[in-house]
Amino acid sequence: MKLSPLLAAVPLVGSLRGYNRESMLSDLIAGLVVTAMLIPQSLAYALLAGVPAEVGMYASILPLVAYAIFGTSRTLSVGPVAIASLMTAVALGKVAETGSSDYVSAAVLLAFLSGGFLIALGVLRLGFLANFLSHTVVSGFITASGILIALSQMKHIAGVKAQGDTFFELLMSLLQHLPNVNYHALTVGVGVVCFLFWARRGAAGLLAQLGMDVNTAQLVAKAAPVFGIIVTIAGAVIFDLAGKGVALVGEVPAGLPSLQLPVFSLAMVELLIVPAMAISIIGYVESISVGKTLGAKRGQRVDGNQELVGLGAANLASSFSGGFPVTGGFSRSVVNFDAGASTQLAGILAAVGIALASLFLTPVLFYLPQATLAATIIVAVTGLIDVSIITKTWKLSKSDFYAVALTILGTLVFGVEAGVAAGVLVSLCLYLYRTSKPHIAEVGLIEGTEHFRNILRHKVSTRPEILSLRVDENLFFANAGYLEEYIYSALENNPEVRHLVLMCSACNTIDYSALEVLEAINGHLRDLDIAFHLSEVKGPVMDHIKDTGFLEYLTGNVYLSQYQAYMDLSGSPQTNSSSSTLLTDGG
Repeated sequence: MKLSPLLAAVPLVGSLRGYNRESMLSDLIAGLVVTAMLIPQSLAYALLAGVPAEVGMYASILPLVAYAIFGTSRTLSVGPVAIASLMTAVALGKVAETGSSDYVSAAVLLAFLSGGFLIALGVLRLGFLANFLSHTVVSGFITASGILIALSQMKHIAGVKAQGDTFFELLMSLLQHLPNVNYHALTVGVGVVCFLFWARRGAAGLLAQLGMDVNTAQLVAKAAPVFGIIVTIAGAVIFDLAGKGVALVGEVPAGLPSLQLPVFSLAMVELLIVPAMAISIIGYVESISVGKTLGAKRGQRVDGNQELVGLGAANLASSFSGGFPVTGGFSRSVVNFDAGASTQLAGILAAVGIALASLFLTPVLFYLPQATLAATIIVAVTGLIDVSIITKTWKLSKSDFYAVALTILGTLVFGVEAGVAAGVLVSLCLYLYRTSKPHIAEVGLIEGTEHFRNILRHKVSTRPEILSLRVDENLFFANAGYLEEYIYSALENNPEVRHLVLMCSACNTIDYSALEVLEAINGHLRDLDIAFHLSEVKGPVMDHIKDTGFLEYLTGNVYLSQYQAYMDLSGSPQTNSSSSTLLTDGG
């Protein structure tokens, strides 16, 4: 059923149909739980992006509202995330000094460019372009980025001023600063890391043993970073950690963000447009996969093109409120889902919670150790690191393995931007490689049936004068030459062949270049006194074949089915189900 223009443009309206008190309670609980997660995450990812702490909170208010209005996923939680924050830091580090006003202005402009790019893709309905970015390559990039993020936060854990954008730069800088480690910061950071890892695995079980409901215990365990913040803030005050050289968050201005347009500069736009596109694409791929996965569990549809608009609106809202690029977060979305979020209103309620925190909790955040936030980031990104993707791709597909390995190495050795570029390039190369060398199989008849299968995989019947080949790909300029070479090679190994049948059941499209190759094959086979036949040609492909006049020169026939071709060319009597009528108009 076609959606009305209002429901298509504002999915929240459709989500609220049939909304009741029970739904409201579910959204309220989910909003509270996500708020508890988002407060430490917004501060931590602001630290990772290199912007002031309040900017992280600004990026967690209006963007949630904007996505709730325009996004289609009812459980995706939008806001600052690790990968986008790292990519933001790398992009901004090339155009402004960290901590400067220009740096923050560039972050706001980056969010604006990202939002505009995403909305443009959504309006033009170009969401399918993300499909050309291989999932395995994205997994490799995220894994390498997770390693970089964790390593980059070790300077806060150790209380030193290490720098670098690549794995080896960060590692060497950390090693050089080892003599200057602040053991008070190290104690805080390592202690929070250990606590969060324990909470992830054992807190829910302990709370359940103490009598708490299992589901509630799991949600409370996921709010462990809040407890880490409370304890370390108290420790910083009681033990005067600032006086012992432990870096604190410091003053966080209270209040809500003021609405304003980003500061535009043509030179700055030129520097940030490519990073904005990279952040948008990676963020969209991550968000849409999470949104569709969670939506499928409840039978809820997530529209890819509208998601582009929703995420774009969220980034524009972040820009207008002084924030930096945002996207859908995996861990928060899962918590939002588990907490029972019924509609996108849960995101709006979480935004209200962050707004209240910005108004009333900022004085307390002054004493929050940066080592605590770094520990929160490290534990969060460990869930992004999937080293098993290397062994899995090695066993399944060597080409995927090389793509993943190249992406990981490119990201670790040359940095995030090089990793993104390598990922996109490798994805396109993989696509072109696979489509340029389609799977082609010689097929034979399975006795007692009308089915034809690969002679290397099944026990089939064949005839020496008939060579039946099935091409499992659309035919176009990139693979037509490969098909031609394969056919000529197959004929050299089968000198008795008098009929060649090309089975086109898997071919949905054909371009002019491929038709020219078919004409060349037809001419070559004519010189060899071999008839060239086609079978199971689909209607759209047949239309193109007829338009070129290829049928006038075809030395053989076009058959409705491969079984019909086989029986006709072998001289066997045919059954009623496979009449001798040839297919001339497609099907």
